[in-house]
Amino acid sequence: MSDLTAMALSLVLAGLGPMGQGDSLESDSVGSPAVHASRIGSNVITLDGVLSEGDWSKARPVSSFTQREPNEGASATERTEVRVLYDNDALYVGARLYDRSPDSVKAQLARRDRIVSADRFIVFLDAYHDRRTGFFFGINAGGTLYDGTLYNDDWDSDTWDGVWEGSAARDSRGWTAELRIPYSQLRFQRQKAHRWGINFKREIARRNERSYLVYTPSNGSGFVSRFVDLVGLDDVSPPARLEVLPYLTTRAEYLSHEAGDPFNDGSRFGAGMGGDLKLGIGSNLTLDATVNPDFGQVEVDPAVVNLSDVETFFEERRPFFVEGASIFDFGYGGANDNWGFNWASPSFLYSRRIGRTPQAELPDDYDYSSVPSGSNILGAAKLSGKVGSWSIGTLSAVTSRERAQFSLGQQRWRQEVEPLTYYGIYRAQKEIGNGRHGLGLMGTLTARSFDEAPLRDELSANAAGFGLDGWTTLDKDAVWVVSGWTGLSRVAGNAERMRNLRESSIHYFQRPDAGYLAIDSGSTSLSGYAGRLSLNKQKGNWMFNSALGVVDPGFDVNDLGFQFRGDQLNSHVMFGHKWTRPGPVFRSWRLSLAGFRSYNYGGDVTWTGLFLTGLYELRNFSNGRWFVAYNPRTLSDRRTRGGPLMVNQPGVEWDFQLASDPNKRWIYGAGLHGNHYQKDWEQSWTAWASLEWKPGARLSLKVEPQIERTGTSAQYVDTFDDPGAIRTFGHRYVFADLDQTTLSASVRLNWIFTPRLSLEVYAQPLLSSGRYTGFKELARPRSYDFTPYADPSPTVDPDRIILDPDGASGPAAGQEIDDPNFSLASLRGNAVLRWEYSAGSTLFLVWTQNRSDSESTGSFRTGRALDRLGRAAGDNIFLVKVSYWWNP
Repeated sequence: MSDLTAMALSLVLAGLGPMGQGDSLESDSVGSPAVHASRIGSNVITLDGVLSEGDWSKARPVSSFTQREPNEGASATERTEVRVLYDNDALYVGARLYDRSPDSVKAQLARRDRIVSADRFIVFLDAYHDRRTGFFFGINAGGTLYDGTLYNDDWDSDTWDGVWEGSAARDSRGWTAELRIPYSQLRFQRQKAHRWGINFKREIARRNERSYLVYTPSNGSGFVSRFVDLVGLDDVSPPARLEVLPYLTTRAEYLSHEAGDPFNDGSRFGAGMGGDLKLGIGSNLTLDATVNPDFGQVEVDPAVVNLSDVETFFEERRPFFVEGASIFDFGYGGANDNWGFNWASPSFLYSRRIGRTPQAELPDDYDYSSVPSGSNILGAAKLSGKVGSWSIGTLSAVTSRERAQFSLGQQRWRQEVEPLTYYGIYRAQKEIGNGRHGLGLMGTLTARSFDEAPLRDELSANAAGFGLDGWTTLDKDAVWVVSGWTGLSRVAGNAERMRNLRESSIHYFQRPDAGYLAIDSGSTSLSGYAGRLSLNKQKGNWMFNSALGVVDPGFDVNDLGFQFRGDQLNSHVMFGHKWTRPGPVFRSWRLSLAGFRSYNYGGDVTWTGLFLTGLYELRNFSNGRWFVAYNPRTLSDRRTRGGPLMVNQPGVEWDFQLASDPNKRWIYGAGLHGNHYQKDWEQSWTAWASLEWKPGARLSLKVEPQIERTGTSAQYVDTFDDPGAIRTFGHRYVFADLDQTTLSASVRLNWIFTPRLSLEVYAQPLLSSGRYTGFKELARPRSYDFTPYADPSPTVDPDRIILDPDGASGPAAGQEIDDPNFSLASLRGNAVLRWEYSAGSTLFLVWTQNRSDSESTGSFRTGRALDRLGRAAGDNIFLVKVSYWWNP
C-alpha cells in the first residue's frame, strides 16, 4: 500500500470512528416566547434615547435574558426590557437596561463598529426568515453604533454599514437605548403579515457578562437558526430603494524628489469627483455601483520585509469591496470550524487585485520616471440578494490603462505599465432544509486589453476560475457535517507569458528532478484543478475535524484571487476537548491534538508533523493560547526556488500568547513565537507586546512593539547557470547564513469627540537589517549539504559583490550580484478626522506620511537608523473628501 493510500484510509477511518460514540450533549435550545411588534399610533418617536413616548409603554416587553458568559445558562444579573414598535417606514427597538449600580455603567466612546470596553445592546434580525442570514444593529451606552451582517448561521461580519439611527441615555435606573431601523436597510419578502427572526444581546462590561434572549451553548452550534419569531408586523411593504452618495475630493501632495526631475517638482495638486449608487431591484436584489472611487481615507498598509518567495497578503480596507464581501466566501459554508495545517486554501477572490499597483517591469536604463501608484478604477458594480431560494452576488470592475513616463537625457517616452482590465466575480448559493445542506457556484474572469506588445510577455491575456462548494449534515441532530469544494482554472496568454508563469513561485515547473512536470515552450494556456473535503463535528465538548485537500500543479487563480502554491496534497486529523464549566482557576479551556502531512504530486513528503494547541480563560477574564509543533525531516520543493529538492531539517515550533481582561482601563498582551531546527544553526523568534490605555471615555492609546530575530544557515540568494555543475543539473543554487533583526511598533491614538466625530492617528516605525555571510551552494539534491564559497569580492559599485564558486584559480566563472545585505528604516502613518455630519454623509480630513531610508551595511544600529530616518525626505499627502447621502 502506498503512503498516499494509507494516509487517505487512515483519514477516513479516524474521521468515522467517533461518530458512533453518541456524545452526551447539553440542550441546544432555550425556550423563549415570540416577540410582538406594536404599530405606532399618532405619536412621533423622537430618537433621543429616552423612552418617553406613550407607545413604548403600550408595547409588550420581553425580559427573559440568559447568560452565555460568564455563567452559561444562568439568568442575567440585571433586568432588561425590550419593546418593538413599527410604522410604515421603519422598525423601532427600545431597551430599558436596568442596573443596580448605574454609576458603574461603562460608556466608552469609539468609532463606529470598534469594539471597546462598554455596556452594549444589540438587535439581531432575520428578515428573510431563512434561519441562516440576517443583520445586526447595536449601540453602546456612550452612543457608538455597531452594525453588520449574519451568515452561515454562526458567523458575522461588521463590514456592512447601514444608514440608520440610534441613541442612548443614562439615568438613575441604568441606561436606555432607542434604535430606528428603516426598512430600506433590510431585505424581506412582500406579504401581508410578516414573521421575522429576532434576538437581543446585552453586554455588561464590568462583569464581562453577555446575555441573550436566546443563546447558543458553548458546546453547540447555530445562532440565527435559534432566533425567536417577531410577529405583529402587518401591512408593511419593502420600499423602493435608491441611495445616492456623490463625493468631492481635493488632494495636495508634497513628495520627495531630486533636482532636475521633469516629472516631480516636489508638489502636486488635484481634485476629483465620483459617486456611489445603491438601487433596490425588487424587494430581494440590491445593485451597488461606484464611479471613479477615491479611497484616500483608507489606512495605509504596514511596511514589511519579505525575503520569501511568497507574495505578502494585505487586508482589504476599501469600503466598496469590504461591505457585503461575505457573499463571496467560498468553500467554508456549513461547518462552524475549518482547520488547516500547512494548508493555505486558494482564494478565488482577492479584491486587492482590483486597482493594484501596475505590474510591468520598468526599463533598465532611465534617469527619471513617473509611475502610477495604482490602477484607476473607472467603475465597479455589485449585485447581491436572493432569487428564489438562491443567494447571489456578482462584482464587476473595470480599471484603466496606465502609462508611466520616463526620461533619459533629452529623451522622453511613455510606456504602458498596466492594461485596460475587466474583473468579474459571480457567486450563487442555495441552502436546503433550513441550512442542513448547501450547494454553491463560483466563477471569476479577468480579461485584459493590451495596447503595447511587451506587456503581453508579462501578463496573462485572460484568466478564468470556476468552483463548486457545498455541505451536508450526516445526522438528524446536525452534529456531523461534511463540507467541501472543487475548482478549475484556466489562464491564457502568449507563449512567453505562459513559460514565465510556469516558472513562477506558485508553480516551479522548471524543477529539474520533478519528472512529472514539464514546460511546453509553445503552450499558450495553463489549466488545473483543486479541491478539499472535510468532516467536522459541530456540537459537543469533544471536537473532531479532518480534511483532505489537493491543488494541481497547474491550478492558478492568482489573476483575481490569492494563491500561495500549487502541486500539493494535504491532510490532517484533529481531536480535541472543551471544558466550559468554570473551575477554581479556569473559566474555560480547550486542548487539541492534530497530525498532518503534505505531499507534492511526485509523492515527496514536503511537510508533516504533530500539533498540540490549547486556549484558556482564567477566572479573572485574562486569557491566552499556545501551541507546540514537531516537524520531522522532510523534503522541500521550494527552498531552491525552482531547483531540485532539498532537505527540511527536523525541528520544533512554538507560540505562546496572553492577554488581560479587555474591560480594564489598562489592557496588556504579550506573545512569543519561535522555532528551532537541527543542523548547524537555524532558529528564529518573535516577541511582541501590547499595551492599551483608556484614560477616559473618549480617548485611547495603543502601542504594540515587536522584535524579530531570524537566524538560518540556508537563506536562498540566487541561481547561476553553469554546465559544470553536473550534480545540481547545470545550475548553482547559492545560499548564505542570514542574521536578521527587525524592530517595529504600531501606535494608534483614538480621540472620539462624539459618536459622529473622531480623530484617529496611526504610525508604524520599522527598522530592519539583514547580514549575509558564509556564502555557499547546494552540494547535491535531496540533502542539506553545501559547498562553501570564498568571501565575496567587492566591485567598483559598492552595492554589488562577486561570488566565485571555486576561487580565482578555478574554472567556474565568478558571478556579480547585488549585495544582499540591507539596513532599512521606515515610517508610515496617517491621521484621519472623520465627521458624519448627517446620517450617511461624511467629511474626511486626512494626512498621510511615508518616509524611508536604506543602505547595504547589514548592521543593526538603532541610533544610526533613527538618525537616517529623521533626515530622510518624506512624502506628505493631504486629502479632503466630502460625501452626501441622498435618499430620494
